[in-house]
Amino acid sequence: MKYNPNEIEAKWQKFWSEDQTFKAENNSSKPKYFVLDMFPYPSGAGLHVGHPLGYIASDIYARYKRHKGFNVLHPQGYDSFGLPAEQYAIQTGQHPEKTTKENIARYREQLDKIGFSFDWSREVRTSNPDYYKWTQWIFIQLFNSWYNIDTDKAEDIATLTAVFEKEGNAGVNAVCDENIAPFSAAQWNAFTKEEKEKILLQYRLTYLAETEVNWCPALGTVLANDEIINGVSERGGHPVIRKKMTQWSMRISAYAERLLQGLETIDWSESIKESQRNWIGKSVGASVTFNLKDHDAVVEVFTTRPDTIFGVTFMTLAPEHELVAKITTPEQKEAVEAYVTATAKRSERERMADVKTISGVFTGAYAEHPFTKEPIPVWIGDYVLAGYGTGAVMAVPCGDERDYAFAKHFNIPIQNIFEGVDISEEAFGDKEKTIIGNSDFLNGLNYKEATKKAIEALEKLGQGNGKTNYRLRDAVFSRQRYWGEPFPVYYVNDLPQMIEAQYLPIVLPEVEKYLPTEDGQPPLGNATVWAWDTQNNQVVSNDRIDQVTVFPLELNTMPGWAGSSWYWMRYMDAHNAEAFASEEALKYWENVDLYIGGSEHATGHLLYSRFWNKFLKDKGLAPTEEPFKKLINQGMILGMSAIVYRVSGTNKYVSKNLRGDYQTEEIRVDVNLVNASDEISIDGLRKWIPEFANAEFILENDRYIVGREVEKMSKRWYNVVNPDDICEQYGADTLRLYEMFLGPLEQAKPWNTAGITGVSGFLKKLWRLYFDDNGLIVTDNEPGKEALKTLHKTIKKVQEDIENFSFNTSVSGFMIAVNELSAAKCNERAILEPLAVLISPYAPHIAEELWSALGNEGSVSKVPFPVFDAQHLVESSKEYPVSFNGKMRFKIELPMDLTAEEIEKIVMEDERTKAQLNGNAPKKVIIVPGKIINLVG
Repeated sequence: MKYNPNEIEAKWQKFWSEDQTFKAENNSSKPKYFVLDMFPYPSGAGLHVGHPLGYIASDIYARYKRHKGFNVLHPQGYDSFGLPAEQYAIQTGQHPEKTTKENIARYREQLDKIGFSFDWSREVRTSNPDYYKWTQWIFIQLFNSWYNIDTDKAEDIATLTAVFEKEGNAGVNAVCDENIAPFSAAQWNAFTKEEKEKILLQYRLTYLAETEVNWCPALGTVLANDEIINGVSERGGHPVIRKKMTQWSMRISAYAERLLQGLETIDWSESIKESQRNWIGKSVGASVTFNLKDHDAVVEVFTTRPDTIFGVTFMTLAPEHELVAKITTPEQKEAVEAYVTATAKRSERERMADVKTISGVFTGAYAEHPFTKEPIPVWIGDYVLAGYGTGAVMAVPCGDERDYAFAKHFNIPIQNIFEGVDISEEAFGDKEKTIIGNSDFLNGLNYKEATKKAIEALEKLGQGNGKTNYRLRDAVFSRQRYWGEPFPVYYVNDLPQMIEAQYLPIVLPEVEKYLPTEDGQPPLGNATVWAWDTQNNQVVSNDRIDQVTVFPLELNTMPGWAGSSWYWMRYMDAHNAEAFASEEALKYWENVDLYIGGSEHATGHLLYSRFWNKFLKDKGLAPTEEPFKKLINQGMILGMSAIVYRVSGTNKYVSKNLRGDYQTEEIRVDVNLVNASDEISIDGLRKWIPEFANAEFILENDRYIVGREVEKMSKRWYNVVNPDDICEQYGADTLRLYEMFLGPLEQAKPWNTAGITGVSGFLKKLWRLYFDDNGLIVTDNEPGKEALKTLHKTIKKVQEDIENFSFNTSVSGFMIAVNELSAAKCNERAILEPLAVLISPYAPHIAEELWSALGNEGSVSKVPFPVFDAQHLVESSKEYPVSFNGKMRFKIELPMDLTAEEIEKIVMEDERTKAQLNGNAPKKVIIVPGKIINLVG
């Protein structure tokens, strides 16, 4: 009976679907285990073999936990809002919803072919109104909340207004906008409704504010920092500039300390934790205000080194700082404006990364030193960022390398305040230096003493105080795009109002064009039915806007991370129409036990998700502080690109080993045209794209040999391998095993299709343990001790490997076991039945077929995992090599519990010994029980 993977896999995939084998229950006496993959964006290209790596690993673990008696939730869904679908809509005129649905259907087909044990009954799609209804609802909860520092959590905005009504805002300790004007209870109660709403916007956890953003003109939208690479958009490689826009923002900064502390409670890799710590960027220091000469304004700076204040010789503002335009003198105006314009074309990330370029412009203005009252020139420089800290720095050239370089470049004086230090050679930032000069109260003090005294002195002057600062900035939460979640917001006199929850979802309207409007409004500005009727509580035609009962709706949409910031909770109760998840479901599942996904989300999705989860916990809506207990980042499967060599300036292509005679250019071509010997099909290449149709090929030995290079698997490099092709040719079980066999889960590893034949051969060999040409050959005979040893050795190894996520070594273990059992001609049920269960997490289709062929009912996935019995690994006998004068002549198997005297007696009576000794007595007999038998003549 032949192994036919295509037939077997189709059979069991159909069975799992109809039987709903992997459907999880929200009420179970079993312990729960929640396994989650970072859900995919369904692109039109479909999956390549690199995409399923993490899914296969999570599926192995989910199946294993089912075998171990857990109620496993292993769901899947789609992060289906986003730029690519909209870009395609702009190019083709097709509605993003149509292409998204088509892409999802393609993904689902591919995922099903690989045999994942997903609970598809809980599928979610962020672009479905029944899903984003709850994203809108969570947004409203954020809008109606503020962060109380005293209780260290988010609270309802009503508790804040209650304080205002009784006490005003002087005693309120909140995370809020800077420089909020103080008011009394009487003043608050006398404010108009609009005045109160404007004040509350300064406290809300989601709020409108004019913000410096990364604007991508080509994409027509704001981008997050993590969506920009090397100064251009990640999608499409378009230029990005900085500009000010009124945007929705999320006050994630309120959670900075909790986000830091939470990292100590979760099982994540240290590299991911460190990425988040650096992104949050906690600094302890002081806030210092410098008065500006000839201006009724101050510059606030944050510094971690207030002890160096007497070394300040200039100040630098971010080019975008709000004071720049006000303080720049007429003589400097032209140079400052030109510099500001040039800086706007560079992204924040690019500016942060550029440590070599020194540039800046003097504003013509001066600040006043808090202690000496001496004038300090105020410059602007793009190494200072408006969104980090206060957007201004006090420059201490003798203590900071970048300030030193700036001062030297522009011939600004340098005041050395450190004892005995040659600053041209000194390592900057040394906290052990002693302060000298300029100050009696800091003279001779070390870092800690000087810092304390400087802060005390600044507080007495009213020009500073101790402060903890965070690099983490509030997250912009707007996109000027169509294909995203609509905000549940309408505007009355330009002030945002929330639509009541019972009228959600606010569904995306139809538009004719997906581009911004002619006057620069977002694409929703093209909608003709996009106004809110407050009497009938419904979306109505724009021509009914009267600013009395009908008002304009928000034109921006939510960013890509909105729907992905809470999706794991929707999986807990995916079809609940009354809540994003019931209290019972949330209490049962709590949070994700194992999360697998890419490390590229370290400071984006993972940070935002933790923020939303903590907020929902504050509101009594999430059961735990952290969403993901354990996180594993799978490595990347790299593609083996194929390269042809074009002779420069011609349409000739020279084979790899002949290119030394030519000046050539490298061109990547479709890897699927290349065989295992690196020979490309020239006919295939000619048909591939027109560029090669009439090309001339210079061959070596009548063949064209391509160059190979390992790099990211991408359509751009034509090195994508389609998993459908692998499944069709070798079977999904082979694909699953091979992806695990390539190397450790968390490392990058190259794909080589040629290597897959070994894994395919292994499965055929496994099959032959159970079947011959005539059918099943499994017997009920008692297994031998060697077979039992092989089985239990494998049980032990596979269990340990799965629990340590060492899936690649498990595959090696299976191969060794099958080789040993094949050599022993093992066909006993007592061995082969547990072996089928053992391999089922890795190769579930063949395992199901073998389990069924052995006469068992139901799915193998519900069978307990084989139990390791250590006694089968205990050696009861030992095969000794028997040596004469150091040379081994024969072997003898003896019980392990024999003494040396007993071993000697048996060996001396053996006919083979007598033949070797030829009637002579040995001079010496050396016996080490369990190791050596050596007779010396």
